[in-house]
Order: sequence, then structure tokens, then C-alpha cells
Amino acid sequence: MVDGRQLTLTNLDKVLYPDYGFAKAEVIDYYSRVAPVLLPHLKGRPLTVKRYPNGVAGQSFFEKNASDRTPDWIRRVTLPVPGSTKNRETIDFAVVEDLPSLVYYANLAALELHVPQWRVSDDGEALPPDMLVLDLDPGAPATVVECCRVALRLREVLSADGLTARPKSSGSKGMQLYADWDRREEPSEYAKKLARALEKDDPRQVTSVMTKSARPGKVFVDWSQNNPAKTTVAPYSLRARERPTVSTPLLWEEVESCRRPQDLVFTAHDVLARVDEHGDLFGQA
Repeated sequence: MVDGRQLTLTNLDKVLYPDYGFAKAEVIDYYSRVAPVLLPHLKGRPLTVKRYPNGVAGQSFFEKNASDRTPDWIRRVTLPVPGSTKNRETIDFAVVEDLPSLVYYANLAALELHVPQWRVSDDGEALPPDMLVLDLDPGAPATVVECCRVALRLREVLSADGLTARPKSSGSKGMQLYADWDRREEPSEYAKKLARALEKDDPRQVTSVMTKSARPGKVFVDWSQNNPAKTTVAPYSLRARERPTVSTPLLWEEVESCRRPQDLVFTAHDVLARVDEHGDLFGQA
């Protein structure tokens, strides 16, 4: 039983991160323990998961549609999906808002949790975006160290516009900045203008262009993550890397002092210790 819900957990000893010896039981344990700070960032947001039934070395797939096997106590919302690659007009999304729902998906080896920058109402209607996100993606040989330099510049620009930026690692190569969005304009347009302004100011370090050939040695400021059809990895979500790294909320002091890529790499164990020390850094604007 998990908070009054009957759940059947399977294959708990299956190792999902073979290089680290991290099994499904540990994935479920991590998500259960981090739930108090994770769930507020999933609340009201249609969920897309990336599942790894045979671990990070095996095949994976994105899952948006909540299947018929999904327990009826998991909240679902039916939303239009124009331009769906599977020719669907609507998708039944899960909205994970409680511990049993989170454990259910962890048991499916849904290692990665991705959500949009908007929520749904109590009636299941899509609301306007409430978050702005800037995804900083380094093109080799650039690393997260260069992303941190760009993030500090973006913090200044956002602050001048009355927006408070919150940083987190991607859990992979780069990082993201978030800010509460006041709906002053369409967020993708605002983010695009911001990215282009930074590119113009520092074209050797920053690009606003998605083309892979434009990225080597630069930080791509991905403004397109604010498109309502797109999702970004959630704060505190695991990532499917060699180790069970986590998309981790950061202190600005950590961004300022970053000198090596490994300075901003945190595993599930690290993140639980950070939460014990700091609470939810993403809940502190």
C-alpha cells in the first residue's frame, strides 16, 4: 500500500543503471523520498515520461498517452494535440500529483519526467503558460562551464526585465533557467528575442540557431522550449545517463563558482542530501 493505494511493484532487483548498479528498487526509493519537493513541480502539468524497461543501456520510448492499464485513480486530462505524428486529435495525459501516481510510473521504469510550461485547470482545460524556460545546450568542446557564464548574463537581463531566474542542471550536458511568467507577451517570442540579443552581443560564445553545425564551441540558448507543444525535464527528475544523475536545482553561488563540468553533476543520492540541507531550491524565487 502506498498512501492507501494498492500497488504491485515488479522486478525490483532489475538493474536499470548497469554501470552504477542502480536497480529499480532504488529508482522507486529515490522518487518516493524526493516526492515532497518534486510533486509541486508536476502538479497540474500534463506528463510525458521516457521509459527504459531494460535500463539505460536498452531501448527507450516516450509515452504521452496514459494507457487503458493506468489506474483510474491517476488523474487524466484529454487535450488536443495538433500536428501529432501519430495522427491523433487528442491525447489522454496523466497528471501526477500524489505519491502513489509517482510510484506507479517509477515502477514502469519511467526514469525521466517531462512537463510543459503550462498547467491545466481543475476542469482539465489548458491554461496560459506560467513559466518561462531557457535551455542552455553546449556544443562541444563547450561544456556546462560555458553555460554557467551565459546563465549569469541571462540572470542580469531577466532581472532588468523584472524576472527572477532560477537555475538547474539538466542532469545531462547543460542547464536551464526558469522564471515565473507574467504573460507580458508570448513567451517563445520573448525568449527568442532574448537569445538573439545575447548572440548579437557575444557571437563567439552564444548562438540562437538550432542547426547543429552552428553550435560547436558555443552555447545554444534554446528559446523554443516555450512552445506549448514542447516539454522540459522536470526539476528533480532522474536522467538516463551512465549514472543516475538528476536535473538538480542549483544555488547561484554554484553557478558562479563552476569551473569543471563535474562541479554540477549530482546523483540521486546527492540530491536527497541537498534537499535535506536546502529544501526545495526551486521553491525559493
